[in-house]
Amino acid sequence: MSIELPSSGDFVLADARIHASLTQAEMGTGDADGFVQVDLAIADGKVTGIAPRSAGGSVPPRAVDLAGRIVMPCFVDCHTHLDKGHIWRRQPNPDGTFMGALEAVGADREANWSAADVEARMEFGLKSAFAHGTKAIRTHLDSIHPQETISWPVFQKLRERWAGRIELQAASLIGIDGVRDGAFFAALADRVAEAGGILGAVTYMVPDLDNLLDVVFRAAIDRSLDLDFHADETDDVGAISLKHIAEKAIEHRFEGNILVGHCCSLARQPDADVLDTLDKVARAGLAVVSLPMCNMYLQDRRHDGTTPRWRGVTLLHEMKARGIPVAVASDNTRDPFYAYGDLDMLEVYRMATRTIHFDHPVADWPRTVAATPAEILRLDGTGRIDAGAPADLVIFKGRSLTELLSRPESDRIVLRSGRRIETTVPDYAELDPFLR
Repeated sequence: MSIELPSSGDFVLADARIHASLTQAEMGTGDADGFVQVDLAIADGKVTGIAPRSAGGSVPPRAVDLAGRIVMPCFVDCHTHLDKGHIWRRQPNPDGTFMGALEAVGADREANWSAADVEARMEFGLKSAFAHGTKAIRTHLDSIHPQETISWPVFQKLRERWAGRIELQAASLIGIDGVRDGAFFAALADRVAEAGGILGAVTYMVPDLDNLLDVVFRAAIDRSLDLDFHADETDDVGAISLKHIAEKAIEHRFEGNILVGHCCSLARQPDADVLDTLDKVARAGLAVVSLPMCNMYLQDRRHDGTTPRWRGVTLLHEMKARGIPVAVASDNTRDPFYAYGDLDMLEVYRMATRTIHFDHPVADWPRTVAATPAEILRLDGTGRIDAGAPADLVIFKGRSLTELLSRPESDRIVLRSGRRIETTVPDYAELDPFLR
């Protein structure tokens, strides 16, 4: 993109389009898609002013004329699996199913997940996300023994290394049945707390689900931890662990943040059951993240010559209408759960717009990749464009939503603290020593 930015000093991004839902500045309603034309003043690495752009107005001094290009805040990717990333080459999914993914990852983890291997692949993922304009990431870490003794120290090392570039969070990931081993789970919860992490688990409809959730909630309360669950990643109508999580949050009067991912089966359930679950989710204060790329890849995959009948995404429109915070995120990247992806949140938003219908109207759906996940992850001042906030911005060529989402925008400009960063993604060859 042929835009010259000053290497030092203050300047103005003139005639930029920002979305009204991503700023607290009073700009009116904007165009039909919610974009408003503004001049963004930047000094000392921060946005120092946001002024409405009058039609035909003159370009301010020290201005860079964006000619109506869209500017977004840097992205927040609130559900990823950096520790699984990029193992496809050595351990592909044999049939594209969920069970195929579970078995393939389990085999690869047992055979290959040394500290050096996990660190190299996580580092590669972080470099990719940073180049695409992501500022914060939450990753799940497989924490089945003994992997938790390997991956959590790697996470802590990478969090320190990437401080100031990517805010890195981690949530533990074990099956809910692993909570039955009380000594192991207590030790894991202690490890998560010591690392400043989030306590997490995959829930499914085991007979003692409620008792196991009680253990998880008590462990989080005792250690002042937030919670992050995978729930109902299936088309089974009988999978209702989201409702159980909400009921337990209410019962325990849980005051921390709870993020629940997937919730695919909700879209298959009878309306009365859906309404009951959503009312409880709203009352409990849960947030929900949908993972459209991974769920479309895995859910309803068939091997009988027929076409998938549903998209695998959850009911974000109904949730949002009840005031439930909702987000979308990358999930898996080039591993047996999803063979593709590059931790590019613009790609995630593009896919979500097309499959979950984040348009007609666009409303405030852009919040799902920026402001809302930032709030869920407790990242004050992130995911918005506000006066006084860091000038962490992504400048695109697209001047409207349809222009923005019709091309990869691989030549986007990323600003961190008001300065342009290198946006060349890492070469896959960097991983060759680990994937042969």
